[in-house]
Amino acid sequence: MYRKTPFVEGEYYHIYSRGVEKRKIFLNIKDYNRFVALLYIMNQTDSFRMDNFLQTSKNNLKDIFKEKRSKTLVSILGYCLMPNHFHLILYEHKSGGISKFMAKLLTAYSMYFNTKYERSGPLFTHPFRSEHINNESQYMYIFSYVHLNPLSIIDKGWKENGVKNKKEAKNFLEQYGFSSYQDFIESNRPESTILDFSLIPEYIKNMELDFKIHEQIFNENRITP
Repeated sequence: MYRKTPFVEGEYYHIYSRGVEKRKIFLNIKDYNRFVALLYIMNQTDSFRMDNFLQTSKNNLKDIFKEKRSKTLVSILGYCLMPNHFHLILYEHKSGGISKFMAKLLTAYSMYFNTKYERSGPLFTHPFRSEHINNESQYMYIFSYVHLNPLSIIDKGWKENGVKNKKEAKNFLEQYGFSSYQDFIESNRPESTILDFSLIPEYIKNMELDFKIHEQIFNENRITP
């Protein structure tokens, strides 16, 4: 299928996809952790066999973030996993980088998921969706959208009605382990190696993920990807 958004070297993109027929793609914590580990280890030009690694590491998936990689295909600047979809913020280093990375990532996770749950066929809608990030305002919006997304788990109507309990919402986001939110509040997680902080704009780093600021940015844009 033809992709409406061409990938250009030196540009930022919002990448997202969901399960076929809107099915859940993460059924438990192990599934989330597997995908997060794949975000790190599949971002390289060399091939990698997860099964071989798990055998040598005695199934300690956290050790994956200590593994040395060959040259990375993309820079990952943010991510969020939800029960039936995911969001990524990526930077295209070289032509074909995003496409190669996404092919490796989705193939590896689909194989894991289908084997584990004894199913066959595509797991994700095809092709994955993409949106070019054109300017600072759009980057701030996408950054906010991606990291505020988990609020739908505790309050499905927050996008339309606003956040009723900001303290509860902020605490939930800070404890949600399946996004890069925690890596921006200096939690020093092993997962922080996924991100390329050198390419994250200073105006994002300096925002310190202030909840009120992000909610305001989101409400001002209100465009659902």
